[in-house]
Amino acid sequence: MSSGNKYHEALSQYNTKLDDNEVAEKVAKIIAEKFAENNNKEVYKKLYSLIDLTTLNTTDSKESVWKFTESVNDFEGARPDMDNVAAICVFPNFAETVKEALTAENVKIACVAAGFPSSQTMLEVKIAETALAVSDGAEEIDIVLNLGYFLSENYEELSEEIQEIKHACRDARLKVILETGALKTAESIKKASILSLYSGADFLKTSTGKVYDGATLEAAYVMCSILKEYYGKTGDKKGFKASGGISTTEDAVKYYTLVKEVLGEEWLSNEYFRIGASRLAKNLLDSIGN
Repeated sequence: MSSGNKYHEALSQYNTKLDDNEVAEKVAKIIAEKFAENNNKEVYKKLYSLIDLTTLNTTDSKESVWKFTESVNDFEGARPDMDNVAAICVFPNFAETVKEALTAENVKIACVAAGFPSSQTMLEVKIAETALAVSDGAEEIDIVLNLGYFLSENYEELSEEIQEIKHACRDARLKVILETGALKTAESIKKASILSLYSGADFLKTSTGKVYDGATLEAAYVMCSILKEYYGKTGDKKGFKASGGISTTEDAVKYYTLVKEVLGEEWLSNEYFRIGASRLAKNLLDSIGN
């Protein structure tokens, strides 16, 4: 079998012929039946611990990122009934700043890399940026799937690119952003998920939130379903990250509900479930109250 065919072989192990309307109906049913039981302060507290607290602004500076990190340090111990956020996510040139400033325990350093948010640069640059971020302290790397390769069905180069970046991650975990707003259909999202998993992704992530539409519950449902199916076939448990436009407590509870119903209780920890957000943390704290 040629190396190109092995990716088609991986896809052929799954049913990728999904109907978008059916997916929407399944999502609506889950939310209608299960949302209420998760809409409470204990879940809000849990959600707070799943956040990748993110600052990805053109105006970021060493000073602003240091201050951002100190806000996470300040939360440590301030609420004994709550765990801190899961990670701080920044551009790769600020990994060292976060590492120097971070004193809070059990908070990971995450960096976007490899030509984020478009993934349009040379592979050598993607590998170098990833490796440099990791050497500066990044424990997690968020990259964008090469959509040019995917949409032209150049699956071999797509997968080899992810594999090379994964190698550059060393011990850091790799989150692959599918940019579901550009993929649009459930079928495309499932195919992109399968290829990412078979290429070494540790997490599937919905969106950058930068150019295309952000996360949707329908995309999350498809991605969580394939994670469950992949786990059943391989015994390999991978994570899910919802990102892009998730700012309200209500939205966060909806994603929590989907993950709980599709993947199960064992995925409801920041080891396997994250929400990428900048505004959500404050809104959750407001919802929790004193």
